[in-house]
Amino acid sequence: MTALPPSLYADVTPAGPGAAPLRPGATAEVAVIGGGFTGLSVALHLAEAGRDVALLEAHEPGWGASGRNGGQVNPGLKLDPDAIEARFGPATGAALIELSYGAPQALFDTIARHQIRCDARQQGTLRAARGDVAARAVHESATQCITRGMPVEWLDRAAMRSLTGSSEYAGGLIDRRGGDVNPLALARGLARAAANAGARLHFPARATGLRREGGAWHVQTENGDVLRAEQVVLGTNGYSDGLWPGLSRSVVPVFSSIVATKPLPDALAAAVLPQRCSAYEAGIVTMYYRVDQENRLVLGGRGPQRAIRSPDQVRYLIHHAERLWPGLRGTAEWTHGWNGQLAMTADHLPHVHRPAPGLVAMLGYNGRGVALANALGKALARELSGGDPVPQPDQPIRAIPFQRFWRLGVTAGMLAGRARDAIDRRGQA
Repeated sequence: MTALPPSLYADVTPAGPGAAPLRPGATAEVAVIGGGFTGLSVALHLAEAGRDVALLEAHEPGWGASGRNGGQVNPGLKLDPDAIEARFGPATGAALIELSYGAPQALFDTIARHQIRCDARQQGTLRAARGDVAARAVHESATQCITRGMPVEWLDRAAMRSLTGSSEYAGGLIDRRGGDVNPLALARGLARAAANAGARLHFPARATGLRREGGAWHVQTENGDVLRAEQVVLGTNGYSDGLWPGLSRSVVPVFSSIVATKPLPDALAAAVLPQRCSAYEAGIVTMYYRVDQENRLVLGGRGPQRAIRSPDQVRYLIHHAERLWPGLRGTAEWTHGWNGQLAMTADHLPHVHRPAPGLVAMLGYNGRGVALANALGKALARELSGGDPVPQPDQPIRAIPFQRFWRLGVTAGMLAGRARDAIDRRGQA
């Protein structure tokens, strides 16, 4: 097992549950591969439905981006509701809109039901626009949500200044269903809840082979053990490898970097996001931030496409924070810098694949996995237990062209996106 990568969460979060060894001849009705939010949600809800489920994780639950992200619990999808309905039709589109925009509440309900201690707050999500082009797009998003009766409000420049403590924003929206969590504590809490419900957790147990034989799936692990199961769920997201052909090339793994401060002085903490909403910026290259329950500012965005271990490796994030809140300069002490690898899809939507009988892969949350992976995992568990199908239609696995050059492509796209966002900001100055 690889040690948990350094992060603020790794330093402050109590240990998770232990694991049982995978015994020779082990069987399960459902084998879940991957101990991130997808796999943990599937395992928990299957176990609660009385299914015999075993989860295999190469490191420990929450080791990947599920335990290293910005901790934002955001509603919805990358695409606006009108675009979702246009793509999937009124019935399926409406079901997917309901699931994705209701995902935060479903997660907070799960946290409350299992009494998961993860610093959960439901103070709302802000989508902030720094330039006029971004503001028009956010206003259109708000209008579509409001038309559908969602608890969303358009905010002008003065309202954004009041909620963020920064004068940088031309406008924005707030969705009262959003919030924030300590994501590593959430992942470990979900793992504990799944184990308490009867799921068997096996880690470190990297799955290295997958074959169907005699009407059942045989999952080979790195140490030579085999788990035999009727059904298999692949929940490997940004850490997908060659376990199933083509899956890793159907997404672009993108590193998202985060920096965090020591607890801010009281006066400064009161001036930064004073109502403690979580926030993310609209634009091609987004920044996101929140103030946690210890008054630490946690801010993230795209960064180097390699592992980092220090805030000095992503100084541009610190400079961005200082532009938003000049009082941070010379006052805030930045103590942590880290990143995790999420999965982006070509159409900016999560993907569900069923490439073989009894095998389901679910991945590609495009930066919204805290709420969305949990909601879709719950929906998949319901389907596998005989209930309604997942509202996201399944599709064949398709490789993204030139995906092998993803590091170069992500870096080039990030630089181009920053330039376009800067032009938008200058245009409204």
